[in-house]
Amino acid sequence: MSKVIRIGTRDSELALWQAKTVQNALEKTGHKTELVPVKSTGDLNLDQPLYEMGITGIFTKTLDVAMIKGEVDIAVHSMKDVPTALPKGIVEGAVMKRASNKDILVHKGVKFLENGEGTIATGSLRRKAQWLNKYPDHNVVDLRGNVNTRMQKLNDNDWNGAIFAAAGLERIEIKPENFIDLNWMIPAPAQGAMLIVAMENDDYCREALAMLNHKESEICVHIEREFLKVLEGGCTAPIGALAKVLDNHVHFHGALFSLDGTKKIEVEKSVEIRDIENLGKEAAMEILTNGGKELMASIKSVLNN
Repeated sequence: MSKVIRIGTRDSELALWQAKTVQNALEKTGHKTELVPVKSTGDLNLDQPLYEMGITGIFTKTLDVAMIKGEVDIAVHSMKDVPTALPKGIVEGAVMKRASNKDILVHKGVKFLENGEGTIATGSLRRKAQWLNKYPDHNVVDLRGNVNTRMQKLNDNDWNGAIFAAAGLERIEIKPENFIDLNWMIPAPAQGAMLIVAMENDDYCREALAMLNHKESEICVHIEREFLKVLEGGCTAPIGALAKVLDNHVHFHGALFSLDGTKKIEVEKSVEIRDIENLGKEAAMEILTNGGKELMASIKSVLNN
């Protein structure tokens, strides 16, 4: 049976770019498709920081509901926005080949990095904690919205710079010349990867998506997300994780930070690719036994007040 695969997506420029990339890939394999843009709660409420909204999956929830209601067949997400536990009945269909995992600083001149004072914008607890860990005297302000909105806010304010995921700016070709790679910053788990989800009982879509899956990217992001899942227990926290495949080995680097960046607990591991089962979990347990349990408890108490 051939059917039109309805692709659910957020309606931001970046989300539409990602959905069209999936659409083109599916059509190359002979499938018929249709894009169905949907507004998410995370896009509509730009006044509150994400962690104050109190729900995981703020950018995925609306599409989850549309899938469960049968209004769309599949949904395309930036994988770092997807909760580690998917809703009942929804499964991973494919992880597309990962783009850049880097964070970058878009700036108005970098002299401020030397003189000890500066104001940086980001809506991410992870980026804020790591920035303050490296530049404790800087001021970090909240920044929300899609990438175009955030870029405009940077231009409209007297901040020194703002932190973005390189992949997002590169995908919609708005990465400016005035940026620096933050090679020292550990990215969000699955940053730079796109995930396509489908309904568990939809064999047609699942078979179509299986053809798009990039195995190496899938291996790495699953390790990072397992690390996140074991650490966070449903709480938003400053957690970074990156897995890379090199010469039949997987190299993993993960860290948990305090909200103010003063504390950092990190772990590095390297295993043969055949031994990757539980790598993310073992790395997370190492963090938890080295003070991470207490740190997570203090983070939760602050965010829940």
